[in-house]
Amino acid sequence: MSNAWKIYMLAVISFLVGTSEFIIAGILDKVAADTEVSVSAAGQLITVFSLAYAFGTPFLMAVTARMERRKLLLYSLGLFAIGNGIAVALPGFEFLVISRIILALSTGVFVVTALTVASKLAPPEKQGSAIATLVMGFSTSLIVGVPLGRLIASVYDWKLIFAGIGILGLAAMLVILFSIPRTEGEEPVPLSKQLALLKKPRIVAALLVTFFWIAGYSIVYTYISPFLLTVTRLTEQGVSAGLFAFGIASLIGSKLGGFSTDKWGVPRTLVSGMLFHAIALVLLSLAGQSPAVVFPLLMLWAFSAWSSGPTQQYHLITLAPEASGIMLSLNTSVLQLAMAAGAGIGGVVVEKTSLTSISWIGALSVIIAAGTAAASFGISRSRSRRKTAERNLLKTGT
Repeated sequence: MSNAWKIYMLAVISFLVGTSEFIIAGILDKVAADTEVSVSAAGQLITVFSLAYAFGTPFLMAVTARMERRKLLLYSLGLFAIGNGIAVALPGFEFLVISRIILALSTGVFVVTALTVASKLAPPEKQGSAIATLVMGFSTSLIVGVPLGRLIASVYDWKLIFAGIGILGLAAMLVILFSIPRTEGEEPVPLSKQLALLKKPRIVAALLVTFFWIAGYSIVYTYISPFLLTVTRLTEQGVSAGLFAFGIASLIGSKLGGFSTDKWGVPRTLVSGMLFHAIALVLLSLAGQSPAVVFPLLMLWAFSAWSSGPTQQYHLITLAPEASGIMLSLNTSVLQLAMAAGAGIGGVVVEKTSLTSISWIGALSVIIAAGTAAASFGISRSRSRRKTAERNLLKTGT
């Protein structure tokens, strides 16, 4: 029990770090207006963040593999505070881009390191719960951090959010300094070993599922605030309430996704969740103009989209149980690349057509993910049946 509060404290800091990542989608229209760029250009702040996270985090984690873990947590939070400071103090869109790159690198290093530290602080039989607690902290930023940030931005200046996050980041450094014990680093995993997993078709198929699923989600979520303001014509308070409802539904979806995986298995949970995800996005295009209808649709979308999270992570671990850490690291990189691609594609769609078109494109991407998953599971089942039949033949032959 002595280390339980330390794990929860890391989860609270993960909430803070997560808020800095997700908040841009909640205040995109305000950032665009203040920096005098289009909404689609402002959406590329998410693309930049995700690309820096996807490519920068594995490189930095390899370089700092042997570094003492508490020191690495402190360095990453120091960099995190600097990133927030740049967003507040330096004017112009260019400095905001630099801020997002710094925040992406510091967030990636902090989250990966905090997960490692939490698993070491917990007893062996509680390591899974410790990791889940940290992931919950990070996810809660979507539920509380984003709508709260939207509310602050509608009453005050959006830069105040980053000022507050930066100050809290500095305070978090003090907390870690005096509470987290020193933890030695580890031997770095060679890049060749990490990439060797990509030679297995089933793993490539699973990572493609992650890519198309998250890209479809990101295409729409990146521009959700402008959509709710201009298409649904919600008030500022209405947008905050919509984002809060979205966050609550995502938490419920994540929990029930894990429950469904245990009860009904990966294939049924994953494919059905993605089909409901696609249906919700199509309905959002058809009925997004109605404030009364848009709230249940937002909740259906969040519920179905996030139900796939724990299922997909569990599925990936079962594909390579001997390299679960590398598998989840690869999945995180693919996830961030998908976020970048989604934000980029969404920006082009908004610029060339309209905001109402994004959910059609998003739905198409999620349907491709569901089809890829179904095909992959079908091939695996047929192989399994063939192997069983061959074994039975050998038995009858002998």
